[in-house]
Amino acid sequence: MIRLKPYRALKDATNDWVTKLNFSALQEYGKKQQPIQVLVLYGSLRERSFSRLLAFEFARILDHLGADVRVFNPEGLPMKDGVSENHPKVQELRELSQWSHAHVWVSPEQHGQVTAVFKNQIDWIPLSLGSVRPTQGRTLAIAQVCGGSQSFNVVNTLRMLGRWMRMFTIPNQSSVPKAWTEFDENDRMKPSDLRQRVVDVAEELFKMTIVLRPEMEFLTDRYSEREEKEKNGRLLSQAEKVQ
Repeated sequence: MIRLKPYRALKDATNDWVTKLNFSALQEYGKKQQPIQVLVLYGSLRERSFSRLLAFEFARILDHLGADVRVFNPEGLPMKDGVSENHPKVQELRELSQWSHAHVWVSPEQHGQVTAVFKNQIDWIPLSLGSVRPTQGRTLAIAQVCGGSQSFNVVNTLRMLGRWMRMFTIPNQSSVPKAWTEFDENDRMKPSDLRQRVVDVAEELFKMTIVLRPEMEFLTDRYSEREEKEKNGRLLSQAEKVQ
């Protein structure tokens, strides 16, 4: 896990474009309550991973807004199987998901879909851990990077995955075409309409999380789960349900 140290990619942090974003009204509004907690996932292990670079830009913007941001490093996470649930990286990922109020998912597009590196992270986050729902009720922002022309295959899949994980996916999204042309020698995103969209998505996630977080328990209170608790005294795990 990477706890964000903002702007570390620049030699001179005073030149960081994120610090010049004017969010004064929203920042003041956010200070009235506990900082939102955001988990950022990306989908590549390459040395210069553009999904990681974009994930860091999202993290910096959200940090600037006042969020507590954690970026999960997928390196060393085992492939999903039936024997590795106690692996430290698996436990770290699950704990971060339970800790979070919101997620940002950034994946490259490979063969028209999300990468195995990204999907493996989602596969390790179950719908339930005993009676705990690690993603239910969280807000979600989605983004993709493309090696060629702009595509929306990945964000469409991420939106579907978010629904399956019982998350509130915000309407806005980001797709960055020819990602290798959009980052400078300091691995920071160049000025463009694409960068403006990234800011818009981060801002929308921050706002939606502030609005929905106080009502999360109410919004995720399901009739079927109330019935299950009344019958069994608690929610059952998936393994208990199939016995």
